[in-house]
Amino acid sequence: MDAESYGLWAWLATAGLALITLVTRAFFLIPKEPLPMPQWLSRGLQYAPLAALTAVVAPEIFMADGQLLATWQDARLPAVACATLYFALRRDILGTIAVGMLVYLPLHIGWGW
Repeated sequence: MDAESYGLWAWLATAGLALITLVTRAFFLIPKEPLPMPQWLSRGLQYAPLAALTAVVAPEIFMADGQLLATWQDARLPAVACATLYFALRRDILGTIAVGMLVYLPLHIGWGW
């Protein structure tokens, strides 16, 4: 395959992927009326964002190099504990992030945890 046809295929693939992404993400916005769905499905979809966030964040907290943490001397653990406590008391997302980072950075950079 020469460089010119390779470039054409790259553009076609990019356009196709963009179209598929647009259609799948706009699927619920296209109909003029809400899609009928059972109550159990509607209720279950309310928990999808939390489940997705947990699936992404939990391994980053409790695993390193594909293995569960073997020691408590990891800067992520006290940072998560402090951030969780702060959120439980104040219900402030920005403050939670700030507290977590204020605990994490000195432990990670300063003490090498």
